[in-house]
Amino acid sequence: MNTKYDLAIIGGGPAGAAAAVYSSRKRLKTILITKDWLGQSNVSEKIENWVGSIAISGFELSQNLEKHAKAYGKDIIDFKDGELAQKIQKKSSGFEISTTKGIYSAKTVLIVSGSSRRKLQAKGADIFEHKGLTYCATCDGPLYADQDVAVIGAGNAGFESAAQLLAYCKTVTLLARSEFKADPGTVEKVLSNPKMRAFNFAVPKEIKGGTFVNSLIYTDTKLGSDIEIPVTGVFIEIGSIPNTDFAKDIVTLDAYKHIVVDARNQRTSTDGIWSAGDVTDGLYHQNNIAAGDAVKAIEDIYSYLHSH
Repeated sequence: MNTKYDLAIIGGGPAGAAAAVYSSRKRLKTILITKDWLGQSNVSEKIENWVGSIAISGFELSQNLEKHAKAYGKDIIDFKDGELAQKIQKKSSGFEISTTKGIYSAKTVLIVSGSSRRKLQAKGADIFEHKGLTYCATCDGPLYADQDVAVIGAGNAGFESAAQLLAYCKTVTLLARSEFKADPGTVEKVLSNPKMRAFNFAVPKEIKGGTFVNSLIYTDTKLGSDIEIPVTGVFIEIGSIPNTDFAKDIVTLDAYKHIVVDARNQRTSTDGIWSAGDVTDGLYHQNNIAAGDAVKAIEDIYSYLHSH
């Protein structure tokens, strides 16, 4: 723990890469700690909404992000790939970050550790992941143009994904385990589309298919019967788990364990710590938004370091 860094970036993905590029341009002595550079979109076969690329695979995007960050940061950033942050502690002159491989000291911290999708617990879900079962309607929706698809989820994310899919798909069927939890106005608007249908108290039981998905079986818990519907795509919107365990004792989290930030500058409740991307309580979570919020944070961190 000999080196004192201006900034510690915790996490890779779009937010981590954007932060690395901008901290390098501003010549901030930085350490970047990340398990890997993959991010949630790594599993997507084709991404069509990453600005500047008409179409790109999730894996290629991850590679490009890492290459860009390391090309800019090779002389000023210490990259600690394959390390996981375990704890952040406040010290008199900044922060101490403990990881699986070491302890580092920095004046400021940017947390961009992302989140992990909750996995669907149904027979065949693991087998057909990336073969018709996906966790990103924004990324993969256009691949299912003119097809029958299903969305699993009772909340706003589920209905918003259904709304996106209605622009491409032949029909969209939404299944919710309970009552619908989305905003009533959103529910009413989405259900008004003639291509849309939705069932509550419907629990996914099995995903079936050959090489790819061709049907879904769910249990109607009111009737106690199983129903099979033909679909070629299943979009899962049952929430995500922010990667915030290492930070829970030093920043304020919301009820869902997201880091609470000031949307103007990405500052957390703790002076000297910022956060960006899916790990935050931001209203929208997207690759482009994560990158933009990380840039916003770096701009504010630079000003902070030059005024303290």
